[in-house]
Amino acid sequence: MSAMTALIDSTVRYDLAESTCPPLRLTDDDLKGLTEIPLGYGTSRGDPVLRMLIAESTGVGADDVLITVGAIHAMSLIPARRVLLVTPCFPPARTLPASRGARVDVVPARFDEGYRLPLDRIEAALAPDTDLVSLASPQNPSGVRLTAAELEALLTIVSRRAPGALILVDETYRESVYGNTAVPPSAAALSPRIVTCSSLSKAHGAPGLRTGWLTTTDPGLYDRLRAAKFDTAIACSTIDEHLATRVLQRGTTSGPFLREALDLLLGWADEHPVEIVVPDGGPLCCVRLPAGIDVPAFHAALRASETRVAPGSWFGEDDRVVRVGFGHLSLADLRTALEHVAAAL
Repeated sequence: MSAMTALIDSTVRYDLAESTCPPLRLTDDDLKGLTEIPLGYGTSRGDPVLRMLIAESTGVGADDVLITVGAIHAMSLIPARRVLLVTPCFPPARTLPASRGARVDVVPARFDEGYRLPLDRIEAALAPDTDLVSLASPQNPSGVRLTAAELEALLTIVSRRAPGALILVDETYRESVYGNTAVPPSAAALSPRIVTCSSLSKAHGAPGLRTGWLTTTDPGLYDRLRAAKFDTAIACSTIDEHLATRVLQRGTTSGPFLREALDLLLGWADEHPVEIVVPDGGPLCCVRLPAGIDVPAFHAALRASETRVAPGSWFGEDDRVVRVGFGHLSLADLRTALEHVAAAL
């Protein structure tokens, strides 16, 4: 059992451990057409209009997109016997392959290096039988985005050191930008070696729809992944796919709010004895607590004020580092939550 289940199984008033944007509300317009949808099976590929919308945003074809039950389902479909995993990371990126008997080689990105991709350590850890390299952009929990140069260098290194390996890039936070910044391009079209996954859960604030996707431009791999989807879920919910289409047609609108929330957090961090890695995207970042702090007492003090942050151990990081989600609460509640963190410090 993962400690991270607390995020959905128990609630607190001021939840800084959560990493979504504000939950989306459906409108009457979104619900149009629902009564006309027969509650039969969908298709193994997923709704064609939904796949086309995703294809247009990722730079691949609709036939390169496979709809899944959230990004975690997409991740679970990718076969691997030996995985190189860049941490800190979303916990299932590690537990899913490990639970199926895969060897997981961990390469840490480091707080003191700004969580930049550790290309030298990746190259040293790659083996000829590595068949999957797993990472995220923006990263969870840091919000640090991979640069185009880093991805190109990674492709070169993997091609040389592990010629049979796929590269999984989790892009769940890609569309979660600050202000009116343009959404950066996807890695989906860079190489047939790259598989991407994403979902509506984070950038779109719709985790309740349980709709995600993966992309691959390798037709043979696509067919194997589609067969794996059929064997695990048959098809996705037609109701969820219909509503997911409406959500994507609406587009993300959280950028201005996230910009204001991040600025509030950065201003707070400047005034308190913490360190922070400034994120590039996503409603989340990593904050390091002062040296010598009594970490259990800190979290106990937060619990007493109905507040929580996500401990680093959830992600394979030291517990002096915590993930702070700044997009889930209103600005007023974010201010109050940060006051509670200051008191706990």
